Amino acid sequence: MDSWIPPVQGSFVGRTGEIAELMAALRTHRLVTLVGGGGVGKSRLAAHAAGCAPDQPYDAVYWAPLWSLSGRPLFAAAVADACGLTDHSTRDPGEALGTWIGASRVLLVLDSCEHVREECAALVEVLLARCPRLVVLATSREPLGVWDERVQRVGPLDPETDGLELFTERAGAVGVRWDGPADLAAAQAVCRWLEGVPLALELAAGLLGEHGVGVLAAGLGRRLELGGSREVSVGPARHRALVTTIGWSHELCSPAERLLWARMSVFRSDPAPEAVLDVCGGAPLGPAALGGALAGLQDKSIVTVRDGRVLMLDTVREYGAMWLAEIGESEAVADRHAGYFSRATAAADGAWWGRGQRRAYAGLARSHDDLCAALEHLLLADPEEAMAMAGRLGFFWACCGHLHEAGHYLDEFLQLVTAPAAVQAKALWSLGVVRCLQGSYDLAQRLSREARVVAESAGEGALVADAAYLHGLVLLLRGKPLAALHEADRVLSASIAGSASGARCRLLRVFGLTGSGFLAQARTEAEALRADSVAVGEHWARSYADYQLAVIALYEERAADAAGHARSMLRAKQAIGDSFGLALGLDLLAVALADQGRGELSARAYGLGHRFWQMVGHPQRGTPELGALREQGERSARTQVGDAAYDRAYGRATKADPHRMLDAMLADPIDGRTSRT
Repeated sequence: MDSWIPPVQGSFVGRTGEIAELMAALRTHRLVTLVGGGGVGKSRLAAHAAGCAPDQPYDAVYWAPLWSLSGRPLFAAAVADACGLTDHSTRDPGEALGTWIGASRVLLVLDSCEHVREECAALVEVLLARCPRLVVLATSREPLGVWDERVQRVGPLDPETDGLELFTERAGAVGVRWDGPADLAAAQAVCRWLEGVPLALELAAGLLGEHGVGVLAAGLGRRLELGGSREVSVGPARHRALVTTIGWSHELCSPAERLLWARMSVFRSDPAPEAVLDVCGGAPLGPAALGGALAGLQDKSIVTVRDGRVLMLDTVREYGAMWLAEIGESEAVADRHAGYFSRATAAADGAWWGRGQRRAYAGLARSHDDLCAALEHLLLADPEEAMAMAGRLGFFWACCGHLHEAGHYLDEFLQLVTAPAAVQAKALWSLGVVRCLQGSYDLAQRLSREARVVAESAGEGALVADAAYLHGLVLLLRGKPLAALHEADRVLSASIAGSASGARCRLLRVFGLTGSGFLAQARTEAEALRADSVAVGEHWARSYADYQLAVIALYEERAADAAGHARSMLRAKQAIGDSFGLALGLDLLAVALADQGRGELSARAYGLGHRFWQMVGHPQRGTPELGALREQGERSARTQVGDAAYDRAYGRATKADPHRMLDAMLADPIDGRTSRT
């Protein structure tokens, strides 16, 4: 099963009946929406249901967290990303997602829909119409309003029974026990005051480290009798108990903790501690004070640190955002946030040709929503920097499948922003790469010419070389390898040697040599590029050098070498999350396996490759020479095992978890050899 769901946090006290009702509804309805106020546990129930999916007949389970979205035009693209679709076409993302899901039995969880309700409803209607076996589970503070929607209300726990049990359990987790009848009575009062709202009870349990349960009960009573704390949009009025609990948690924080809480609300994904230190620091929060404040927020259950990331629930984040506005720091912190992520893209761009490349890819992938927020803020606050950031980010996003996002921002900024020539040239080149990968070759070629003219006017040799690389890439894909070779030769020089631009043009030259039939020279130059890439710890150019070495080895009937290079390519593409490259590499591996007489395994590689081609939304692509090799390999594999066995192996591979199956294929040695590293 192809799936990702968040780990289920917390308790399911009192939810047995609701869980059973939800699982039954998912078996009989195609759209189920869990509706309730903030903090009642909708997301937790949805995560539990998704986690039970292996017991259900789903081919895949996808979890799309929507709390960070603001209804921007890329809503459907964000959902598609969550579903593993790295679409390389110009289609509408919703249409592409519908094609990707197709007739598969899929459970799609849309979590926190209330602020993008109209977008959710429109997308769900399209998907349900196009995908006959799709089941959608949504969480929202109000129904989506889609026809035949099954609404399941999620309310608070019974304060006298399940609420008390949950509060007692969470108190025990922080080392607090009820010492006698007075404590038990106070605990019961807390549960009544908090109306059995699970998040409120868990936050209240976190306060027990500061106050005994008796003090807690009395304090909550006074606050609620006085009308609660400051208003904040966290759900229906009956859940003011949650607002009050969050407000009291806020009051019990130190000034430094309150300030950090407010400043952290700017993040749209779970930040790394170093991001928190950079964005949320500044007077009066120096490094020592900030570290202590973060530890204090952990102790009070305001944030959780897990797997090197700092997590904050969206309801708690909303409260922080309100206070950030109250103290007048919203704009300043947004500036710091955008500046941090703009610098992160500059560092990633600078580390592309070296050991920092893989880390840069991973960091940018984890921070995707924050990157989008930074771009949108900079478009208003510093348009020139917005274009510069988008230009730096575009190639990374193109390589790991965020083509719609890259194309959207680059196209918008190029239309709206006037920037220095070097910034404009980089943006034009990045957009050209995106359009080329989407198959819009005429547009990509025009953008390459514009980028070259602007780069030459700026005297930017590296950008001139990148424009030539883009032009040559279009020529390759149009079956003109000799012209691509000449384009590379035109710009290759000592001035760009050892740079990212130089590596790209060297790679273009290798492709041109292979496509033109100069195999010996192509092999020599590909081996040199691969060696240089390995020496500096780079993955992208290395992977395509392996691609070319595999193609050359197949032409020269060295199947074992071809398989080794294909596997090395696949490992490098895994490292940077390049589904397009994985599809290419699997096709090469399939041909090599067929040439080794391993017909059934070849069929599985072809089937898995087809799965990755579906992810990128294209039929099999690549430079023209790959098509003939594919056909030759399939014919050979079918001859070896017969059509029926081939089709069975191929079909099973298309339905397997693609990433697990890829791991298994990469672990399988060929003729006693291990794959290249």
